[in-house]
Amino acid sequence: MPVAIILAGGFGKRLRPLTDERPKPLIEVAGKPIIVRQIEWLRSYGIKDFIVAVGYLKEKIIDALGSGSKLNVSISYAVEEEPLGTGGAIRNARLAFASKEPIIAVNGDIVTNIDPSLLFEPLNRGYLASMAVVSLRSPYGIIDLDGEKVVSFREKPLLEGYWINAGVYAMRPEIWDYLPEKGDLERMTFPRLAAEGRLAAVKYLLNKHYWRSIDTFKDIEEANGELAPEPKET
Repeated sequence: MPVAIILAGGFGKRLRPLTDERPKPLIEVAGKPIIVRQIEWLRSYGIKDFIVAVGYLKEKIIDALGSGSKLNVSISYAVEEEPLGTGGAIRNARLAFASKEPIIAVNGDIVTNIDPSLLFEPLNRGYLASMAVVSLRSPYGIIDLDGEKVVSFREKPLLEGYWINAGVYAMRPEIWDYLPEKGDLERMTFPRLAAEGRLAAVKYLLNKHYWRSIDTFKDIEEANGELAPEPKET
């Protein structure tokens, strides 16, 4: 099975003051930390080995997750002494394992239930990497008009034909030649792969899958309403 790398080293500046004393991946959504939701999601698809790329307030993530035994997985850590960006963080995490299997990389601030195994199919067809993309939802309600007449209202509809990066990636080991020591996948790695025709996209429709990036207080509020809280153990 592939190894999963969770990118959990960011500062979470837009969620201050919540992130002043705890890293963003430990922010709770519907009663459970984001990173715990991610591990349980990937575990449900058979992934048991994890590398968590940590930086900001790294001790709190390590204390919370430990070896992963409480979550029935194995967790190791790749420490960033300075911010490395998403590409640099994956390159740094490469030192923590020697597997020649493809990897799954996940941004540490998303909550989703998409099937990550679909991302490996393009790799079998010769692509070096594949990225999950989700349909773009309008941030505003839409008003349908017939001339000057208001016909109907649609609350934040999906915008057909537009797709956004979902922050979940599959990569073959040869990706390391494209990863910067410091810098982001989105700016340095993926444009180069796209120019070479070696980057694939796998589409996930939001009317069939759940996906949300937790970037703002509004995201937390909306996710709390969309996801049922976990029952408390007694």
